[in-house]
This record gives sequence, structure tokens and C-alpha cells, in this order.
Amino acid sequence: MQNGKIGVGIIGLSATGRWAATAHVPALRAIPDFEIRALTASSAASADSAARKFDVPFFTDDPQAMAERPDVDLVVVTVKLPQHRALVTAALNAGKMVYCEWPLGVDLTEARGLADMSATAGVRSFVGLQARAAPAIRYVRDLIRQGYVGEVLSTSIVASLGQPWGGDVPAASTYLLDNNNGATMLSIPFGHTVDAMCWILGGFRELSATLATRRRKVRVVETGEIVEMTSPDQVAVSGTLQGGAIANIHYRAGSMRGTGFLWEINGSDGDLIVEGENGHMQYGRVTLRGGRGGDKTATALPVPDRYQHVSLPRSDLSYTVAHAYRNVLDDIRQGTREVPDFADSLALHALVEAVQMAARTGQRQTFQATLQQNRTPS
Repeated sequence: MQNGKIGVGIIGLSATGRWAATAHVPALRAIPDFEIRALTASSAASADSAARKFDVPFFTDDPQAMAERPDVDLVVVTVKLPQHRALVTAALNAGKMVYCEWPLGVDLTEARGLADMSATAGVRSFVGLQARAAPAIRYVRDLIRQGYVGEVLSTSIVASLGQPWGGDVPAASTYLLDNNNGATMLSIPFGHTVDAMCWILGGFRELSATLATRRRKVRVVETGEIVEMTSPDQVAVSGTLQGGAIANIHYRAGSMRGTGFLWEINGSDGDLIVEGENGHMQYGRVTLRGGRGGDKTATALPVPDRYQHVSLPRSDLSYTVAHAYRNVLDDIRQGTREVPDFADSLALHALVEAVQMAARTGQRQTFQATLQQNRTPS
């Protein structure tokens, strides 16, 4: 590591302002220990434009060449999901640490292959399940562990989403409509949220599920073209968690006039309520209320300042990503394991696959006690 800083190379950084530009660049630059030293884009011209815009010294359209640079310590993969396997493989073959966006692979088999490759390479890996890093979510976890609600009896989540699964879709997002690409409402917003839920409350013991695609035709914003959607726009999961609590989750696309996001945790001694504008809980734009004991009302629970580790506004898309990178920094510097790695991501991939199986067969799916118990710090 040159100059005591962790050199970062970003695969998929564009000057046009997509996820890497709006979330990862500001997040990394909010933490002085990281330094963006290289980038790749889909073409040499696009890479040149991005390098000029973001003042990055090295650019290329060859991810392997970037990963092999000695000044790049951490490779960040931010491209569309179907490209993850090839690009993560290139970084691991170069012996570099990797931060890959969630989902890790298009399915469980692909994710397992990457996890095995990472273990063989013997380098640190990180998966972008940043909901766990959101200050409000970490506060909820601590409140539960401190006994705020007593024994957790049940939990329920209702969430709504607009684009891309709930109506007109930008052309750049049409690949999300194809269930075969693995980047769906089930795997992405539901996946982020259920990962945080299992991290806090424990994983599923058993579940049943219903998936449906109620909007089979969607209009492309720029062209007016009508395209087919095969990924689900309704996800309903009901089950029992390892500790015995009952869990019910309903994600629906396009229903934005009602509840955006509501997560209730009901316990023997109290209740916690997490509310937000939409089902993308990983953005961290949620507020908390709670009540316990004889108090029959729920009052606001401001997140204490000690949970805020970066100076970015909560409204920024980079907010929770920056908190995730702050945990990545601790993991690298101190040898801790705060951030889920490729091995941890397999449990979530397994859950997504179990939901699909339950919906397809109508049969309740069961889990071993260790499944979905993603590693958590003590």
C-alpha cells in the first residue's frame, strides 16, 4: 500500500453518473485512507471521460490490466450482475482484494464458485450488502441485543418500489426485467432487506413463498417500446425464524401511494418500528420509533451520533456505502470481519433460491440451524 493508503481500482466507473459515480466515488473520497488510483469502463473513450471527470490517474478498458497494477490493492466491481463472475475472477487471479456489489453471482452455483475461488486465493473479499452498515440499522441491532423489545415474537415488513419493476423503465435498466439475469426485485431490494433482518433477528428455520409477475409488459421510457418482464414484481414470504419468531415480508412494485417501507419488530416487552420512503432499505433513509413496558405509544428514537462514521448527508446514495467502506477499512487494518464476505453471501443466495423453490413447488422450505446465520461481530 503506497503512502499508507489503500489503492482502489473501480471496474465500471462512467462519467454519465451511474451507481459507481453516484455512490462509490463519494463514499471512498469521504474516507481519507482510500485513494482511487485506477478505473475501467466499457470503452477506452468512456474510461478516458471518467478519468478526466473524477481525476483518476490511470484508466483502461481492460479490467485484467487494471487489476494487475501494483498500486491497486482493492478492486471494486460495480457493473451489471451478469459480468460479475468474469471480472471478480480477473481480480482474484491478480491476487487482489475484491469488493463486489450484491448479488455476487447470477445464482447460488455461480456465487459458490466465486467464494471457493476467493478462499483458494487467500485474499479478503467483501460483498456490498450495505444495509448492515446503515447507522439506523446498526442501532436497531443493538437495541434488540440490549433487550429493548424483550423476546422477539414476530416481525413484518411491507415495502413498495417504483422503477424498474413497477412501471415505465429506463433503457439502461431493462436487463433487470429478465429473471435469467438474476438482478431482480427478489435478489436486490428484498435481498438487501432480508439480509439485514436475518443479521439482526437470526435466519429462517422454514419458509413458504409466493412470487408473481403482475406486469408482464413494460414501456421503455426513452423509446416507448413495450418489452416483456419475467422477473417478479410481487414477493411474499412467510416463515419462522431460528429463534421461533414469525416473519412476514411483502415486497410489491409500483404501489407508491401507500406504504413505502414499514418494518415492525414486536416483542414480549416492546416494539420497534422502522419506516422509510421505499423498499430500498440499503439506502439507509429510514427513521425509528419504539415503545416498551407500560407505554402504549411509539416515540421517535433518534440514532445516536456514535453510529455516524462519515460526514455525508443521509440523503446521499453514498451514505450507507461510505459506512460500509468504513467497515472495510477496519477489516483490512485491524483484521476484523464486520463486512460480509463471499462466503457469507452464500447464505443469502441460498435464501433467495429457497424462496424461488418454495414459490415454484408450493412446498415449505426448511433450513439447518447454521443456514442464514450470517457471521456477526461479537
